Amino acid sequence: MTTTTGFDDTSTVPNVEWLWVFLDTPRDAVEQSWPFWSTVTRTTMSPRRGPDDEFATLIPARGGSWIKLQAVGSGGGTHLDLDSNDVHASARHAAALGARQIGHIDDTVVIMQSPGGFTFCLTTRDGTSGQARTGEVDLLDQVCIDIPTAAWDRECRFWADLTGWELRDGSIPSTFRHLVRPDDLPVRVLLQRVGDTGPVSGHLDFACTDRGATVATHVAAGARVCAEHQGWTVLEDPVGRVYCCTDRDPRTGVLA
Repeated sequence: MTTTTGFDDTSTVPNVEWLWVFLDTPRDAVEQSWPFWSTVTRTTMSPRRGPDDEFATLIPARGGSWIKLQAVGSGGGTHLDLDSNDVHASARHAAALGARQIGHIDDTVVIMQSPGGFTFCLTTRDGTSGQARTGEVDLLDQVCIDIPTAAWDRECRFWADLTGWELRDGSIPSTFRHLVRPDDLPVRVLLQRVGDTGPVSGHLDFACTDRGATVATHVAAGARVCAEHQGWTVLEDPVGRVYCCTDRDPRTGVLA
Protein backbone atom coordinates (compact mmCIF):
# COMPACT_ATOMS: atom_id res chain seq x y z
CA MET A 1 0.00 0.00 0.00
CA THR A 2 1.23 3.50 -0.83
CA THR A 3 0.21 6.55 1.13
CA THR A 4 0.87 10.22 0.54
CA THR A 5 1.37 13.27 2.67
CA GLY A 6 -1.50 15.23 4.14
CA PHE A 7 -0.89 18.33 2.00
CA ASP A 8 -3.12 18.99 -0.99
CA ASP A 9 -0.90 21.89 -2.07
CA THR A 10 2.75 20.80 -1.88
CA SER A 11 3.87 24.39 -2.52
CA THR A 12 2.98 25.10 1.13
CA VAL A 13 5.72 22.72 2.29
CA PRO A 14 9.14 24.46 2.62
CA ASN A 15 11.57 22.64 0.35
CA VAL A 16 14.24 20.41 1.85
CA GLU A 17 17.23 21.47 -0.25
CA TRP A 18 19.95 19.27 1.31
CA LEU A 19 20.26 16.82 4.22
CA TRP A 20 23.18 16.33 6.58
CA VAL A 21 23.79 13.25 8.70
CA PHE A 22 25.30 14.22 12.06
CA LEU A 23 27.23 11.72 14.19
CA ASP A 24 27.03 13.03 17.76
CA THR A 25 29.84 11.63 19.89
CA PRO A 26 30.75 12.25 23.56
CA ARG A 27 33.87 14.40 23.63
CA ASP A 28 35.96 11.78 25.45
CA ALA A 29 35.23 9.25 22.67
CA VAL A 30 35.97 11.47 19.66
CA GLU A 31 39.53 10.24 19.10
CA GLN A 32 38.27 6.66 18.77
CA SER A 33 35.12 7.41 16.81
CA TRP A 34 35.95 10.06 14.22
CA PRO A 35 38.92 8.28 12.55
CA PHE A 36 36.82 5.10 12.30
CA TRP A 37 34.02 6.87 10.44
CA SER A 38 36.47 8.59 8.13
CA THR A 39 37.99 5.20 7.31
CA VAL A 40 34.76 3.27 6.65
CA THR A 41 33.25 6.08 4.55
CA ARG A 42 36.50 6.54 2.59
CA THR A 43 36.46 10.26 3.33
CA THR A 44 38.91 12.88 4.56
CA MET A 45 38.10 14.69 7.79
CA SER A 46 38.09 18.48 7.50
CA PRO A 47 39.93 20.67 10.01
CA ARG A 48 37.97 20.96 13.23
CA ARG A 49 35.95 24.11 13.77
CA GLY A 50 33.68 25.76 16.33
CA PRO A 51 34.48 27.51 19.62
CA ASP A 52 35.68 24.23 21.15
CA ASP A 53 36.74 22.42 17.95
CA GLU A 54 33.53 20.43 18.26
CA PHE A 55 32.64 20.14 14.56
CA ALA A 56 34.17 18.53 11.49
CA THR A 57 32.95 17.41 8.05
CA LEU A 58 33.74 14.17 6.23
CA ILE A 59 34.78 15.10 2.69
CA PRO A 60 34.38 12.44 -0.04
CA ALA A 61 36.83 12.04 -2.90
CA ARG A 62 34.05 12.89 -5.35
CA GLY A 63 30.91 15.03 -5.04
CA GLY A 64 29.48 17.04 -2.19
CA SER A 65 29.69 16.26 1.52
CA TRP A 66 26.70 15.08 3.55
CA ILE A 67 28.21 13.71 6.80
CA LYS A 68 29.21 15.92 9.74
CA LEU A 69 30.74 15.11 13.12
CA GLN A 70 29.89 16.78 16.42
CA ALA A 71 31.47 16.37 19.84
CA VAL A 72 28.86 16.57 22.60
CA GLY A 73 28.98 16.69 26.36
CA SER A 74 27.13 13.43 26.91
CA GLY A 75 24.82 10.95 25.23
CA GLY A 76 25.59 10.86 21.53
CA GLY A 77 23.78 9.20 18.66
CA THR A 78 22.72 10.72 15.37
CA HIS A 79 20.54 13.54 14.13
CA LEU A 80 19.53 15.16 10.85
CA ASP A 81 20.02 18.71 9.60
CA LEU A 82 17.50 19.79 6.97
CA ASP A 83 18.69 22.71 4.85
CA SER A 84 16.13 25.10 3.39
CA ASN A 85 16.03 28.60 1.96
CA ASP A 86 13.86 29.84 4.85
CA VAL A 87 14.78 28.36 8.21
CA HIS A 88 12.10 30.22 10.15
CA ALA A 89 9.29 29.26 7.76
CA SER A 90 10.47 25.66 8.07
CA ALA A 91 10.43 25.95 11.87
CA ARG A 92 6.87 27.32 11.85
CA HIS A 93 5.84 24.48 9.55
CA ALA A 94 7.45 21.89 11.84
CA ALA A 95 5.81 23.40 14.93
CA ALA A 96 2.40 23.32 13.26
CA LEU A 97 2.93 19.59 12.70
CA GLY A 98 3.70 18.96 16.37
CA ALA A 99 7.46 19.53 16.66
CA ARG A 100 8.94 21.40 19.63
CA GLN A 101 11.70 24.00 19.39
CA ILE A 102 14.45 23.37 21.94
CA GLY A 103 17.06 25.91 20.85
CA HIS A 104 18.57 28.06 18.12
CA ILE A 105 21.95 29.35 16.94
CA ASP A 106 21.91 32.88 15.55
CA ASP A 107 19.39 33.10 12.70
CA THR A 108 20.75 30.12 10.78
CA VAL A 109 19.94 27.05 12.92
CA VAL A 110 16.74 26.10 14.73
CA ILE A 111 17.00 23.00 16.95
CA MET A 112 13.80 20.98 17.24
CA GLN A 113 12.39 17.66 18.38
CA SER A 114 9.78 15.61 16.55
CA PRO A 115 6.52 14.73 18.37
CA GLY A 116 8.21 11.51 19.56
CA GLY A 117 11.40 13.25 20.71
CA PHE A 118 13.88 12.76 17.82
CA THR A 119 16.20 15.78 17.61
CA PHE A 120 16.76 17.48 14.26
CA CYS A 121 17.93 20.89 13.07
CA LEU A 122 16.58 23.25 10.44
CA THR A 123 19.50 24.98 8.80
CA THR A 124 20.41 27.48 6.10
CA ARG A 125 21.46 26.04 2.77
CA ASP A 126 25.21 26.36 2.22
CA GLY A 127 25.27 25.45 -1.48
CA THR A 128 26.52 21.86 -1.10
CA SER A 129 25.11 19.52 -3.74
CA GLY A 130 25.89 16.59 -6.01
CA GLN A 131 26.41 13.40 -4.02
CA ALA A 132 28.52 10.87 -5.97
CA ARG A 133 26.83 7.44 -5.92
CA THR A 134 27.92 5.66 -9.11
CA GLY A 135 30.87 3.33 -8.63
CA GLU A 136 30.69 3.30 -4.81
CA VAL A 137 31.01 -0.14 -3.19
CA ASP A 138 29.00 1.12 -0.23
CA LEU A 139 27.53 4.40 0.96
CA LEU A 140 26.40 5.79 4.30
CA ASP A 141 23.14 7.06 2.87
CA GLN A 142 20.27 6.42 5.30
CA VAL A 143 19.00 7.50 8.70
CA CYS A 144 16.63 4.96 10.23
CA ILE A 145 14.29 6.56 12.74
CA ASP A 146 13.36 3.95 15.36
CA ILE A 147 9.80 4.50 16.57
CA PRO A 148 7.87 2.67 19.30
CA THR A 149 4.39 1.42 18.44
CA ALA A 150 2.72 4.03 20.64
CA ALA A 151 4.16 6.82 18.45
CA TRP A 152 4.27 4.99 15.11
CA ASP A 153 1.43 6.52 13.11
CA ARG A 154 1.94 10.06 14.34
CA GLU A 155 5.71 10.03 13.83
CA CYS A 156 5.45 8.56 10.34
CA ARG A 157 2.91 11.21 9.38
CA PHE A 158 5.05 13.95 10.91
CA TRP A 159 8.11 13.12 8.81
CA ALA A 160 6.07 12.77 5.64
CA ASP A 161 4.37 16.10 6.19
CA LEU A 162 7.55 17.84 7.32
CA THR A 163 9.43 16.92 4.15
CA GLY A 164 6.51 16.78 1.73
CA TRP A 165 7.84 13.41 0.51
CA GLU A 166 5.69 10.42 -0.33
CA LEU A 167 5.40 7.83 2.46
CA ARG A 168 5.57 4.21 1.30
CA ASP A 169 5.46 0.82 2.98
CA GLY A 170 8.79 -0.96 3.16
CA SER A 171 9.81 -4.57 2.59
CA ILE A 172 8.02 -5.59 5.81
CA PRO A 173 5.00 -3.22 5.89
CA SER A 174 4.20 -3.82 9.56
CA THR A 175 7.76 -2.83 10.53
CA PHE A 176 9.22 -0.50 7.89
CA ARG A 177 8.11 2.56 5.95
CA HIS A 178 10.27 4.94 3.96
CA LEU A 179 10.07 8.41 2.51
CA VAL A 180 10.70 8.82 -1.22
CA ARG A 181 13.53 11.35 -1.38
CA PRO A 182 14.13 13.52 -4.44
CA ASP A 183 16.93 12.12 -6.60
CA ASP A 184 19.24 15.06 -5.93
CA LEU A 185 19.28 14.64 -2.15
CA PRO A 186 21.90 12.51 -0.39
CA VAL A 187 20.08 10.88 2.54
CA ARG A 188 17.13 8.49 2.68
CA VAL A 189 14.83 8.39 5.70
CA LEU A 190 13.64 4.95 6.83
CA LEU A 191 11.03 4.56 9.58
CA GLN A 192 11.17 1.41 11.72
CA ARG A 193 8.69 0.23 14.35
CA VAL A 194 10.53 -0.94 17.48
CA GLY A 195 9.06 -2.01 20.81
CA ASP A 196 5.89 -0.65 22.40
CA THR A 197 6.86 2.53 24.21
CA GLY A 198 9.85 4.77 24.77
CA PRO A 199 11.55 7.68 23.03
CA VAL A 200 12.08 7.90 19.29
CA SER A 201 15.75 7.42 18.40
CA GLY A 202 17.76 6.81 15.25
CA HIS A 203 20.67 4.95 13.72
CA LEU A 204 22.68 4.99 10.48
CA ASP A 205 22.58 2.54 7.57
CA PHE A 206 25.05 1.76 4.80
CA ALA A 207 23.92 0.59 1.36
CA CYS A 208 26.29 -2.18 0.20
CA THR A 209 26.98 -3.89 -3.11
CA ASP A 210 28.59 -6.77 -1.18
CA ARG A 211 27.46 -6.67 2.45
CA GLY A 212 29.89 -9.35 3.59
CA ALA A 213 32.86 -7.49 2.15
CA THR A 214 31.75 -4.20 3.71
CA VAL A 215 31.22 -5.83 7.11
CA ALA A 216 34.70 -7.35 6.94
CA THR A 217 36.18 -3.93 6.18
CA HIS A 218 34.35 -2.38 9.12
CA VAL A 219 35.42 -5.13 11.51
CA ALA A 220 39.03 -4.66 10.42
CA ALA A 221 38.64 -0.94 11.21
CA GLY A 222 37.38 -1.66 14.73
CA ALA A 223 33.65 -2.41 14.49
CA ARG A 224 31.93 -5.35 16.18
CA VAL A 225 29.16 -7.48 14.64
CA CYS A 226 26.11 -7.64 16.91
CA ALA A 227 23.55 -9.56 14.82
CA GLU A 228 22.92 -10.95 11.35
CA HIS A 229 19.53 -10.72 9.62
CA GLN A 230 18.21 -11.49 6.17
CA GLY A 231 19.13 -8.30 4.36
CA TRP A 232 21.14 -6.48 7.00
CA THR A 233 23.91 -6.79 9.61
CA VAL A 234 23.86 -4.89 12.90
CA LEU A 235 27.24 -3.55 14.08
CA GLU A 236 28.72 -1.31 16.76
CA ASP A 237 31.47 1.19 16.08
CA PRO A 238 34.50 1.35 18.43
CA VAL A 239 32.60 3.51 20.95
CA GLY A 240 29.36 1.49 20.93
CA ARG A 241 27.26 3.39 18.34
CA VAL A 242 24.87 0.91 16.69
CA TYR A 243 24.47 1.03 12.90
CA CYS A 244 23.64 -1.35 10.04
CA CYS A 245 25.02 -2.54 6.73
CA THR A 246 22.20 -3.40 4.32
CA ASP A 247 21.64 -5.11 0.97
CA ARG A 248 20.71 -1.90 -0.84
CA ASP A 249 22.08 -0.44 -4.05
CA PRO A 250 24.36 2.51 -3.21
CA ARG A 251 23.36 4.20 -6.47
CA THR A 252 19.60 4.19 -5.79
CA GLY A 253 19.36 3.47 -2.08
CA VAL A 254 16.74 0.77 -2.61
CA LEU A 255 17.00 -2.98 -2.14
CA ALA A 256 19.15 -4.60 -4.80
